[in-house]
Amino acid sequence: MTLSVVIVNYNVKYFLEQCLISVINAAKGIECEIFVVDNASADGSCQMVRDRFPSVKLIENTENLGFSYANNQALRLVKGEFVLILNPDTVVEENTFTKCIDFMREHPEAGSLSVKMIDGKGKFLPESKRALPSPSVSFYKIFGFSWLFPRSKTFARYHLGHLNPDEINKIEILPGAFMFIRKVALDKAGLFDESFFMYGEDIDLSYRIIKSGFTNYYFPKTTIIHYKGESTKKGSINYVLVFYKAMMIFARKHFSQKNAFLYIALIYMAIYFRAGLSIAKRIVSRWAQPTVDAAIVAVGLLIIIPFWERIRFSTADVYPNHLVMTLSAFYIITWIASIWFAGGYDKPQKIITSAKGIAMGSIIILIAYALLPEDMRFSRAIIILTSLWSGILIPLSHLLVGLLRGDLNHTIKKEKRIVIVGNPNEAYRIQKILNNAPRGWKLVGKVSPEKDSTHTTNQLGTLQQLPEIVRVNRVDEIIFSAGDLTSQEIIKSMLSLVSLGVDFKIAPPDSISVIGSNSIDTSGDLYTVELSAITQPHNKRTKRILDITVAFLTILFAPLALAMNRTTRKMLSYSPKVLLGSYTWVSFAKNKNNLGLPKIKSGIFTPAEFNYLHSINCEQAEKINILYAKNYSFSKDIKIIWKNIINKNIQRNEKD
Repeated sequence: MTLSVVIVNYNVKYFLEQCLISVINAAKGIECEIFVVDNASADGSCQMVRDRFPSVKLIENTENLGFSYANNQALRLVKGEFVLILNPDTVVEENTFTKCIDFMREHPEAGSLSVKMIDGKGKFLPESKRALPSPSVSFYKIFGFSWLFPRSKTFARYHLGHLNPDEINKIEILPGAFMFIRKVALDKAGLFDESFFMYGEDIDLSYRIIKSGFTNYYFPKTTIIHYKGESTKKGSINYVLVFYKAMMIFARKHFSQKNAFLYIALIYMAIYFRAGLSIAKRIVSRWAQPTVDAAIVAVGLLIIIPFWERIRFSTADVYPNHLVMTLSAFYIITWIASIWFAGGYDKPQKIITSAKGIAMGSIIILIAYALLPEDMRFSRAIIILTSLWSGILIPLSHLLVGLLRGDLNHTIKKEKRIVIVGNPNEAYRIQKILNNAPRGWKLVGKVSPEKDSTHTTNQLGTLQQLPEIVRVNRVDEIIFSAGDLTSQEIIKSMLSLVSLGVDFKIAPPDSISVIGSNSIDTSGDLYTVELSAITQPHNKRTKRILDITVAFLTILFAPLALAMNRTTRKMLSYSPKVLLGSYTWVSFAKNKNNLGLPKIKSGIFTPAEFNYLHSINCEQAEKINILYAKNYSFSKDIKIIWKNIINKNIQRNEKD
């Protein structure tokens, strides 16, 4: 056996599918075995592997015991001369394995190697090559010196920024996403240290390979895509704690007592520093824009109220201060809540939604104004003038935020302009998948993957013309058909177009997914046939509002709920839990074979007919759940709740 590939998967079903397709293509002509170790995924990954890749050796864990433990399960079984530890959110070129094997055989001193990695937008990932994270190297990285001096041999040593990313070099640490290891070196160095749950295990093993007398190499003669961030979310406080805990384990294991103490002290500083930044970033991200918007409304009221008083009464301070304060607070809260309800604070922010929110808030305020007693009425003119003030300045502030964040196209609700690179049949299949995605995109046209295409009908041109097609048609996103293009052709195209700032996605053959990722800082974008309406921010928000409203009304009319039937009594008992967010009124029908449905809270009711709940099989439950997730609407939940109440009434009356 020449090569053994080990992939540890956790809840990235569609990325794993794409990864396995590329691995199988790269393994052609090589005696190769492929292991997938699944760490108790809940997205149907195992079923997908069994159905689509029966030759893959699947190890199914019932609990997640960590990356190191899962890798070791397969490593104890491998038979290959070489072993590849590979992340599931990667795509390898067709010649990747052949080139790595040839290099390792030409360099018997090589214990392991890494390759050139790019993200989903074609940008080079600096962690393709790394140095040992000594105290000084880590200090420069943690506190930003490597960012300030990215080419410095001293300050940027963590990612070896002084080394040319296109030249072969000796390195110390390999990235865990791609570790191509000589089996003899692995036997001598030992398996992964299972005290590392996640993170740090690649550093530890790389260092032990060097200590065993071998050399680690950076080998950029082949390139892979790494959708960094799919398996883990690296901006969270939990990530900071887990990562730096792993660094402490490494320090105690490999550094002298003095250096380990210094390193651990540095790590504690880093934990507080990074955790503080993470908390501050989260607070600013969530509350900065609503605070600015509230300030805009407040300043508007401070200017408009005395202005209107002078026009109407020829003097200021006519309205009582307590009335001004009370109603101003009500106006501000109503406008900000309306913007939120309209989706004005969803990311990416859109000007149109903030404008809709202001208009909706103005209507609510005017209705409330009409219902107030005469002595509490303020002035309709002030409401209208403040609405105009807010309606101009708040969207402008959102536009400025979009400009600063670099998502201006989303902010002004510009349609994403897409081209599909693929032969007619595959391009049509991909278009059908896109049609199930939320709108906000426009198919500009299709591009032939062939150099000299005879299929010119309804095609913009060929793959060679792609740069010009992007410029002329102002393309925002390119979708490559992996059934018509090799991974090498796709990666080559991405690298040639990276300067144009377009996004890329790949559609695996015979799959219901289209996968991509915009940068190392964002999790991947995903289109699928079952793309769920229920996961859209505005639907999640309206679902929560419905939960609170129904729970509140149930408690308010508790005597009626107790008197009606078992359903309403059950609703009354669950209402506090729904208000606290532990439950939702409507959730998926229970199905042990959950195939990638989005995560939502447990529910009291399901979209299945209540009197069939005990008799439907898994296949029926799956179809019901997919339809509910795909076609979710606010009114659908209301109908389900009402139908259950009414049907329970009928059932009770029939028994009587």
